[in-house]
Amino acid sequence: MVVTMTKKKTQDAVRPSKQTTLQRILTATVNDLGMDATVAILNHPKGPLVPQASKGFSPREVRTVLRTLSGGAGRGDGLPLGAAQEDGNGAIRLRMVTPGSKHLLAMILRDGKVVYGVLVAGKQEKRPFTKREKTAIGSAGHRITEQLREANLFDHSVLLTRPWVIPEPAAEDPEPEAADATTRTYTSPRVQERVVERLTEAQSLVPFDRGWVMLYDPLAASLEVLGCVAGHKKDLLPGQRLSLNESAAGWAVRHRKPRVDQNLASTQGRFHDYKQLYRDRFRCTLVVPFFVRGRVAGTLTLASKTAAAYDTAEAESGKLEPVTTHLARLFEEPSLNLLASPDAAAPPAPESVASGVSEPAIRRQERQTALTEVSSFLATEIREPMGYIRAQLEEVTGDGTLDFESQTSIEAAMRDLMRMESLLNDILDFAKPLELDRRPCQVTALIEDALALVATDLKVNRIEVTKEVPARLGQVRWDKEKVQHAFLSIFTNALEAMSPGGHLRISVTQKRGRQPELVIRIHNDGAPIPEELGEKIFEPYFTTKRSGTGLGLAMVKKIVDEHGGHIAIDSRPEEGTLVTMTLPAMRPRRPYRGRPPRRR
Repeated sequence: MVVTMTKKKTQDAVRPSKQTTLQRILTATVNDLGMDATVAILNHPKGPLVPQASKGFSPREVRTVLRTLSGGAGRGDGLPLGAAQEDGNGAIRLRMVTPGSKHLLAMILRDGKVVYGVLVAGKQEKRPFTKREKTAIGSAGHRITEQLREANLFDHSVLLTRPWVIPEPAAEDPEPEAADATTRTYTSPRVQERVVERLTEAQSLVPFDRGWVMLYDPLAASLEVLGCVAGHKKDLLPGQRLSLNESAAGWAVRHRKPRVDQNLASTQGRFHDYKQLYRDRFRCTLVVPFFVRGRVAGTLTLASKTAAAYDTAEAESGKLEPVTTHLARLFEEPSLNLLASPDAAAPPAPESVASGVSEPAIRRQERQTALTEVSSFLATEIREPMGYIRAQLEEVTGDGTLDFESQTSIEAAMRDLMRMESLLNDILDFAKPLELDRRPCQVTALIEDALALVATDLKVNRIEVTKEVPARLGQVRWDKEKVQHAFLSIFTNALEAMSPGGHLRISVTQKRGRQPELVIRIHNDGAPIPEELGEKIFEPYFTTKRSGTGLGLAMVKKIVDEHGGHIAIDSRPEEGTLVTMTLPAMRPRRPYRGRPPRRR
């Protein structure tokens, strides 16, 4: 493995209770970045970089990258940044030659003028970093520093030390009323029993040491484990879900063909379903998809500790054809109801009106049911074929057998296909019920992170930003990512409405009482919203843009409503547009005064 290094300037840019605060912050940032990334921290000024969180990188790749950043294998004198250490916008560009060619971008993490770590993001060599991705990497680095500072993880020398890495308290169990009634799992004791029977049948056809069956959910673009044989307590368990892009089973679903891996060392960093197999010294795996009514219904994964236990994927899948046929019949059984949509709501009963349910609630339920049915059709009949087409194009371009013109044409088609997939994912995400991950956070940090993502557009258009935020503002318990997405949508719409040299005002006020609230006002002096369109701006799929989906403000309203707040827009000629968001805040804690002295 070879890594070369050059300096480059860039723009400014779950649950386990045993995780430390440091690991929780870094892991959340790496998962939200949307690309391969790893974070390493210096425990003392001249100490080596210690990896803390990683996604998409194998342990060997992480060690090589950190050794290169530390100045070689035998040195432990920190980061050899040179002039980049003095530049707050500096970054380091790396290139990984083997085993897979990648472009890497290392963002130096600083608290003040002191370097305490590094954030490294990677992409395939044929896909260089875009301007937006560089800005997102820079914002992720700034967000890590802010969150570590809020958690008081820096000591007097502004370097992370072990005593300050405190354990994260266990999260409280949510109340039954707060659980999402529409969320449903397909796993049940009966389903597990039937799946184990099929795996036992497969044992006589193709020997294996560990195996499991997964169900493909096209609406959620994920796979759920239905049952396993000889599973490890830390391995995939029934009910656990994996995304398509982070699992070998997802690869088989996208490509619609079986897969054999003879060396798990090269794939376990990218595929989450191989990580525990790699730790338990498994040698090879086999993943076979099976079909129901012409579409992929699920996958069968077998793993063996014997080297080269499986031949070609086509030969092994032919041996397992009786098992996959029985699995397909199992999925079609009406009593198990495995192919039903997990979010499909039951139609309203005729007696619901007589029982006191309001007419608007019934209409919302009917609309949600229709939206879910349409989304299931889009996910099955459009997104799944598009994913298969993109997978085939990636294989063709990765062979390196095309000439320059053909390669350019296919890459242009892939870009258009990825743009269509992005729009389709936005539509499907809006159709799914929101699952909020409420955590204590600071409102000012969310606003600053959203502004950082549009900082370049603000600077180019000479937009002046004014913020009025109280000095002492308590924490709130919101879903950070979703509320930040709401702020970003509002800022983006404001930029599109404003002329160069405009003014964007942001103010935050706090309402105290039995139910404390935060009122966030965002005012822009751009073109107003026409009066006849004022009542339609929050409706899904309504837009006046040629390339818009009409889901931006609709998603904002959905996020605010799910948090128990409300949003309003007031737009007037020559005054601009005012967006007012009211969200619940946390009650301030009363200081402990101790017990009064007892009277004799």
